[in-house]
Amino acid sequence: MFAAFSDLGRVELTLYTDSLIVRGGVRTRQHRVSDILNLSETPYLVLEGVTVTELDGRTEPITADVAQINLDAVLFAVVDTPVAPSPELRAPKMQRGAIISVPPFRVTGTLHLLAGSTNLREALTDLTGRFLPVTDAEFQAKALGLDPQPALMVAVNHQRAHILAQYSHLGDRPGESGPAAADPWEGTR
Repeated sequence: MFAAFSDLGRVELTLYTDSLIVRGGVRTRQHRVSDILNLSETPYLVLEGVTVTELDGRTEPITADVAQINLDAVLFAVVDTPVAPSPELRAPKMQRGAIISVPPFRVTGTLHLLAGSTNLREALTDLTGRFLPVTDAEFQAKALGLDPQPALMVAVNHQRAHILAQYSHLGDRPGESGPAAADPWEGTR
């Protein structure tokens, strides 16, 4: 049997929802957070040893032995424990820098796209999964006063995400005067 489907273990994670920050552990046979979220057979996760804080930080944290969290309300999940990739689950991927907006948050990091696409537009069109892994990430919410926070991996809710891939800020590239220029993969194929 594959290592990814081994004995039941506990994975610690932080879930950012529309209004809450939920920290706790989930019992699972999966070891990657994106698999835990994408392969859930129910529309929720049950966490243990939970601490819940409101996004605005105005109320005292609440603790609970167990909490059921609706996955549709999850904007993204954060994990800071390194996970070694499983060779048997590895698919060829292209890594591209991306900014992902999941209001009120912005996640910046490396998006992993399936190899074989002829251009970035096609790769984004073919992007699937309920939650998308972004590695070497940083997330922030200026409107909430949350400064940039580093994370090894952030799993972003695809249904709630606006993705800007191979991005730049206006004026970053010489001779660029707008968001549309030449093919952003030019020279990277």
